[in-house]
Amino acid sequence: MATSCVHMMGSLALSISCLIIINAIAAAGEQRRLLQAETVYDITKYGAKGDGTTDDAMSFIQAWRAGCDSKGGVRILIPPGKFMMGEVILSGECTATPPMIVDIQGTLLANPDPSSYSNEKWILIEHVDNIKITGGGTLNAQGANAWKYAKEDAHMPVSFTFQSSKNGDISNLNLLDAMGFHSKLIDSDNIKVTKMTITAPEESPNTDGIHLSNATNVEITDTVIGTGDDCISIGTGSKNVLIKNVKCGPGHGLAVGSLGKRPDEISVGNITFSSCSLAGTTNGARIKSYHKSPVMTATNIVFEDITLDNVKNPIIIDQHYFSKMVAEQSNVKISDVHFRRIKGTTISEIPILFNCSTTNPCENIELADIDLKPVGAAKSVESVCVSAIGIKPSGTVNPPPPKC
Repeated sequence: MATSCVHMMGSLALSISCLIIINAIAAAGEQRRLLQAETVYDITKYGAKGDGTTDDAMSFIQAWRAGCDSKGGVRILIPPGKFMMGEVILSGECTATPPMIVDIQGTLLANPDPSSYSNEKWILIEHVDNIKITGGGTLNAQGANAWKYAKEDAHMPVSFTFQSSKNGDISNLNLLDAMGFHSKLIDSDNIKVTKMTITAPEESPNTDGIHLSNATNVEITDTVIGTGDDCISIGTGSKNVLIKNVKCGPGHGLAVGSLGKRPDEISVGNITFSSCSLAGTTNGARIKSYHKSPVMTATNIVFEDITLDNVKNPIIIDQHYFSKMVAEQSNVKISDVHFRRIKGTTISEIPILFNCSTTNPCENIELADIDLKPVGAAKSVESVCVSAIGIKPSGTVNPPPPKC
């Protein structure tokens, strides 16, 4: 067929077009073959009751195991209904034809007793490459009764953890009222997260929306997050991260950090927050680190095209985060940070604050086209700086850039 096309068309360009069409037809045929070969593993076929009270965790695990260990295309299905589940661990290595699909259409209800989770995780997917998790369903952790137990040294279970895996596609899910963090991406590479809705009350403690730790090549897009803590937090070892079209509020904003709390933490870099909006949050664009941290860097960080509505701390670098009782300064070297086209309203009279380490000053901070207007009790605005070197303003910067 390709040869006849070449003779008929008589030109290289049209010949290439023919080959493209032929390849597209072949690819479509292969896709149909895979779809036809897909096997659905419905958790109700493995005993799940879906009555909202029976623990259906084992049914989910059994359906997963059967699918993971199969040879063809796989869809693990949680159909419409309410499925109460305690701890769920879904592990690879899988022999199924990639990508495996976890199709969550119904509502998962967590066992509300935080002491029933042995590893501080509710739903854990680990050592699974090439997986798609979607379906429009809800993970409701029923966290309200657990929040009173949340402390700095008493972590509550994370609703959804994606760990030690590659090539993950997570989309179109609703995460509600986590006991602890709503989701974590840990020790993983090449992850796409899109069209998520994450919701918890403003007063819920430590309920970060999405947290990254040693995660690389990550895209988080078109997502709505409102929680009692950071909407998105970027932790140790995370690199090549794009956050785009995220709506945040309530919550503590978009954060790189906190960094340097533990001695084994490593550098972060190449992180971009773009085209995001924040409403009623305590912070906007934030970088934070602890005192007495390991020697590490946080570099090439971009916050651009950010819209703010009644945000307390729109632009802030805080290298004294929860560190008043520790004399030694932060060893996190923050450099090449770019705040571009950030506009909106603030309830603070100091909407731009660079409070950097006195032993490792921040370096090369860009402020470009910033316009922050006071509202409410804030009658005027100014910028404040401690231990920063090389602040580079451009365009209109309101309030004017600080002098260090």
